[in-house]
Amino acid sequence: MDKKVDIIKDADGKNIVVINDLRFKGRRSVDWNVVEDCLKEYIGEYAEITETSDVVYIGADFPDEFAHSKDTKELRGANMYAKENSSSIIREMIEIATNKTFAENYAKRT
Repeated sequence: MDKKVDIIKDADGKNIVVINDLRFKGRRSVDWNVVEDCLKEYIGEYAEITETSDVVYIGADFPDEFAHSKDTKELRGANMYAKENSSSIIREMIEIATNKTFAENYAKRT
């Protein structure tokens, strides 16, 4: 897929990804199954975090978790559309990730 994105610095000097051509636009609601299908393009790929040189593997469970998580179901308005469109720039967002942390996931899956 030919992506039209730029990585630029904001006023605080932090990297941000700018999407110049939205994949999803003009929709009144989000079909998360379509988003999940689009994310399946990334399965099996690797992306490197520039700051730490850590390599992130995108596994088969990622599309379902991204599109159908509890947090996704609670999104509304602009945040919902931002997450929907961020699905097309996953690799770029991984590359600019900062402030590495780890937190155990104690939530039960449904």
